[in-house]
Amino acid sequence: MIDKKRKNRRRYLEGAIVELPFKDHKLALITGPRQSGKTSLAKQLLEQRGRGAYWNWDDIAVKRRWSKNPALILEDIQRGSAHPIAVFDEIHKASRWKGALKGFFDTYGGEVDIVVTGSARMNIFRRGGDSLLGRFYHFRLHPFSLGEIMRSDDVAPPTPDEFLEELLNQINGGSSHDPVSSERLQVEVDALLQFGGFPDPLIARDKRRFQIWQRSRRAVLIREDLRDLSLVQDLSNVETLCALIPERIGSLFSVRSLQEDLLVSYDSVQRWLLWLEELYYIYQIKPYQRRIKRSLKKEGKRYLWDWSEIPHVGARLENMVGSHLLKACDYWTDVGFGQFELYYLRTKDQQEIDFLIVRDGKPWLPIEVKSGDENFVKSWSFFLPQLKCPLAIQLSSKQGVFRESRVAGTRLVIMSVADLLRRLV
Repeated sequence: MIDKKRKNRRRYLEGAIVELPFKDHKLALITGPRQSGKTSLAKQLLEQRGRGAYWNWDDIAVKRRWSKNPALILEDIQRGSAHPIAVFDEIHKASRWKGALKGFFDTYGGEVDIVVTGSARMNIFRRGGDSLLGRFYHFRLHPFSLGEIMRSDDVAPPTPDEFLEELLNQINGGSSHDPVSSERLQVEVDALLQFGGFPDPLIARDKRRFQIWQRSRRAVLIREDLRDLSLVQDLSNVETLCALIPERIGSLFSVRSLQEDLLVSYDSVQRWLLWLEELYYIYQIKPYQRRIKRSLKKEGKRYLWDWSEIPHVGARLENMVGSHLLKACDYWTDVGFGQFELYYLRTKDQQEIDFLIVRDGKPWLPIEVKSGDENFVKSWSFFLPQLKCPLAIQLSSKQGVFRESRVAGTRLVIMSVADLLRRLV
């Protein structure tokens, strides 16, 4: 369990940031949802180093100094033989931040380790021209997951090969039968399902505070962050859209249906959905097409970063699993273990598997989520001969579930949600 007295426990990205950008003297860019812990992570890195300074762009004094001359902020840093850390929190809110940061890094990057955080996606980093390409490592910070909760601070997240090896060892042993471990796992899974993975509500585990936090987060995303990101005028319609999305999680996402409910244009709904992705309110998973006969080609499925908003328990469980898988894919990609992508499988005749992890362009691990169901779904017999993965997993919300079969040379296993998620990042 997360120690309620240790809100600033070490996060899973800490070791990778120290190992990669700090050792290579490059900038560390940390993006992710608002209130996922980016600021806490940056301050922990600063505290451990013991030298440096932190600046937040909501501080008017910081804005003034930066606008005059970004180099003036170095007055706050004790520069010397031991590299100090300069933390720029939400720097994208500053005007002309990109060029100024590039100049700052080119001038002082050899003597100062730089950490930059941002809530909105800063895709501008990846564009050409005077971009910072080659000067930074990009890390995507996710909310807490079961693996991060269960793992002690001194244990690094698993590599993809370690994850698969540990998973197979557990499967070969017939899944976990430790009653103490099973009880604790169920407590943490229930807490994640109810409160989501964001640090504040998950640590507090108080229903009243959670409801206040949830309303506040949604209001800030729409009334402040969306206003800063776009020129949208009708914020009330976007608020209505956010109220409609949780009921549609777990099924194909019909923009046309949302358009009819909101009485606005199709293009408006599409644009608002893209903005909500930029703000980390939702994320999209697309269908995997290669090798799959009659696969869907365009229709994506949307999921919430805060799955606790979803009213239906089955859809909430699917969203939680998807978020755990996406976190693992992003981490393994960001730290250099390969290119990991998350898809789903669905055909035009409605054969479907919830998730597929693709490693370096090849199907690696398909996963189906069934709340309480202990029977293999029929779609496995259609997809597995085409995917040719060595292992496939079907998850059940029940503890202690374990069944095994083989389909077209693939080892197919039913196991509990907790037994899989605990092994992930």
